Amino acid sequence: MIVSMPHFPAFPYREGELYVENLSLTEIARKFGTPCYVYSRAALHSAFAAYREALAAHSLLERTTVCYAVKANSSLAILNVFARLGAGFDIVSGGELARVIAAGGDPAKVVFSGVGKTHEEMRAALTAGIRCFNIESPDELERLNEISAEVFGSNGKRAPIAFRVNPNVDPKTHPYISTGLKSNKFGITYEDALALYRRAQALPNLEIKGIDCHIGSQLLDPAPAAEATQKILALVDKLAADGIVLEHIDLGGGMGIRYREEIVPSANDYLAPMLNQLQGRHERLILEPGRSLVGNAGILLTKVEHLKHGAEKNFAIVDAAMNDLMRPALYDAWHEIYQVSQNNGAAQAAEKSYEIVGPICESGDFLGHGRSLALDEGDLLAIMSAGAYGMSMSSNYNSRPRAAEVLVDNNHAYPVRQRESIAQLFALETVLP
Repeated sequence: MIVSMPHFPAFPYREGELYVENLSLTEIARKFGTPCYVYSRAALHSAFAAYREALAAHSLLERTTVCYAVKANSSLAILNVFARLGAGFDIVSGGELARVIAAGGDPAKVVFSGVGKTHEEMRAALTAGIRCFNIESPDELERLNEISAEVFGSNGKRAPIAFRVNPNVDPKTHPYISTGLKSNKFGITYEDALALYRRAQALPNLEIKGIDCHIGSQLLDPAPAAEATQKILALVDKLAADGIVLEHIDLGGGMGIRYREEIVPSANDYLAPMLNQLQGRHERLILEPGRSLVGNAGILLTKVEHLKHGAEKNFAIVDAAMNDLMRPALYDAWHEIYQVSQNNGAAQAAEKSYEIVGPICESGDFLGHGRSLALDEGDLLAIMSAGAYGMSMSSNYNSRPRAAEVLVDNNHAYPVRQRESIAQLFALETVLP
């Protein structure tokens, strides 16, 4: 019997065993070990298609570039999947630019965001020929003008820019992932935008291309994004009246996913209040989704090493930890946790409430609190919704090698990142003579 979970359609139960597409996760663990990130190519395709369908429904598909936010998951294999689908990319570092290029992405479809772009990163992006820099401060504007002159000299080329403008709209999300308020470090204030665009227009080595806005992440209510769009469009029209006509409007990303019991709108329902406002306009559109494209396309596969029963709490100590998946420790984030096999002996016994914890020497090293499970040592667990901000935020804390990554396409599993070895952790280090 196949039991499909509506929020995780690429991860069904079949005869009591959890699968990814047409492969058993038990078999993947046997072949590649744990902890291991496992991604579904079909889920990646489906999530990207939802954006295209929403844009097509509003007759905006042909003049929109969907730029995947690389920070959500920067695996070369995942970047390559989106590049093949025609995606652009939203980057925040020179390293992410190098990854996009290595994965076959088109630099001409890259927008470069971030508050701390270095001289070297600017030069690399200009040399690569990216689509646009999203400028986030007056200092960055002046620096890019100077570097553009150094890189292009007198050949007539100029650095393409947009300003990231904060519309001061409350995104109603976790404060750590809110990015569009006056108090945030990102972007320029709405009130300063006109003067800065005028300054940019006067600089000889810059070419104004557009405007950018991104108010936060894990957004579930379309209203804040629609309000931000309204304010940005008003500014675009004000700029046009001042003689500064923009080629594109970048409305960022941030649409959320289901982690627990959230009511998540479809891509069309989330985007519709924004896209309706763009009807009849001439500007091209850029979107920067990240989490909504990869979040529910990946899981973290882990094994129970020890069961520790106490007077107040029961602990299931697994071989994954906060260094593998930081979100629970960082945000107190919830991830569903499923047993890979419901057919083992323990699964037939009474369930107990477990703290799902790792071996890291921190009290905050947990992956789930109070999960009702029937467990034996050696059981496999799937930590769901781990495709976004999982591997990309992982570390080597406690000198732990980072996990392997596997991409599944139907009934084929491709190892897209080998598990690190302990020797690799200190390969770049030396001791004093």
